[in-house]
Amino acid sequence: MKLDLLYEIQPKVRPWDLPHPYGQRKAEQEAYDEAIEQIQLADRLGFHTVWVVEHHFRDGRSACPASEVVLGGLALSTRQIRLGFGVTLMPFGFIHPARVAEKVATVDVLSHGRVEWGTGRSTPMEQTAFGVPIDDRSRDQWKEAIEIVVGMWAEEKYSYSSPNLEFPLRMQTPKPFQDPHPPVWQAATSDSSAVSAGRYGLGLLSLSLSRTVEQMAEVISTYHAAQAESEPLTHVRNDRVGAYTLVHCCDDLDQAEAYGLWDSVEWWYRHLAEFTIEWELPHLSKEAQERAFPLLNLSATSKTDVQRYQDQDMIIIGTPEMCLEKIIRYEEAGVDQLLCYMQFGMLPHEAVMHSIELLSKHVMPELERRGHRVSATAVAV
Repeated sequence: MKLDLLYEIQPKVRPWDLPHPYGQRKAEQEAYDEAIEQIQLADRLGFHTVWVVEHHFRDGRSACPASEVVLGGLALSTRQIRLGFGVTLMPFGFIHPARVAEKVATVDVLSHGRVEWGTGRSTPMEQTAFGVPIDDRSRDQWKEAIEIVVGMWAEEKYSYSSPNLEFPLRMQTPKPFQDPHPPVWQAATSDSSAVSAGRYGLGLLSLSLSRTVEQMAEVISTYHAAQAESEPLTHVRNDRVGAYTLVHCCDDLDQAEAYGLWDSVEWWYRHLAEFTIEWELPHLSKEAQERAFPLLNLSATSKTDVQRYQDQDMIIIGTPEMCLEKIIRYEEAGVDQLLCYMQFGMLPHEAVMHSIELLSKHVMPELERRGHRVSATAVAV
C-alpha cells in the first residue's frame, strides 16, 4: 500500500490573537506556509500522492477553495509526488466543464504527468450557495461533466448539446500530459457512490471517517464487484481504492498528549458535528434531520470518545510500530492508498513534520516490502 497525504489546509483553531480580519488572515497564511513545507518534505521522502481539497465557506475546517492554484505551485516546487485533485466539484453551478478540462490539464502539463483527478458533487451547504441542485440531478450533472471533460481532451475540437448544457465547437487547450488523460476518481461517502465508482471504472476515494475498518472492507468488496462488470466512463480504467483518516506518528504518546494530540482529535470530530448541525442539517428532510440530529448533537455537546476511534483503528495514531500495525489492517481491507490527514486541530507544525519523517523512515519501507499495485490503465472507449 502507498502512503498519501490529504490537505484541507486548516487554519489554527480559534480564538485567534488578532481582531478580524487580521487574525483570520494570519491563521490562513500560516496554514498555507506550513502545508507547503510539509508537502515538500513528503515529496523528498517518497510519499506517493498529495490530495488537495476544494472546499468553499468551510469556517474553521478548510481555507482551500482553489486546489488548482495550490497544485500548480506544487507542480513547480516538487519533483516526484503525484498531485491529486481531491476533489473537483463537477455540477455545472460550481464550474463549467471546459474550465475543469483546462485547469486539470494545465497542472498535468506543469507537473509532467503527475495528476490524479478526483471528482465529486459536494454537500448541500456548498451546493445551495452555487445554485446546484441537492437531489439526484447533481449526480447526473457530475457524470455528464466528466464525459464532457474527457471528450474535450480526446477531440481536437469539441461541441456539446444537452438539456443541461450547450457548448459551441471550440478547441480546448492544453491537452493533458498523460496519455490519454489522468486517472479519474470518484469521492464516495455512501455505498451507492462506491457502486457508482466501480460501475464507471473510476478509482474509489472513500471519504468517510465514521466507518470501522471492517465496514470499509465491505464497501471495498462491493466496489470491486461493481468494477468487475464496469462500463468505463473515461478512457482510463482505474480500480484503486484510496481511504482517508486522521494520522499522527510520534516517538512517545505521552509527549504527543502534551502538545495537544488528543485534544486535536477531539476538536476535529466535535467541530465536524457542530458544522454539520449548523450548515448541512437544515437542508435535509425532516425525517433525515430526526435520524441524524441525536447522534450529531451528542458529538457536538459531549466529549468525543477518542479511545473508541483509536481502538477500532478508525484513526491511526501512535508510535511507528503502532501505526504500521494499524495501516496493515487498512491494506488487508483492500485499501491501495492511505490518505493521511495530518494537519488537523492544534498540532504544531514541527510535530507534523516529524510525523511525516517517522512514517517515511519506519513505516513506508515495511509497506514497500509487502508489495503494491497500481492499476490505472488505458482502455478502448
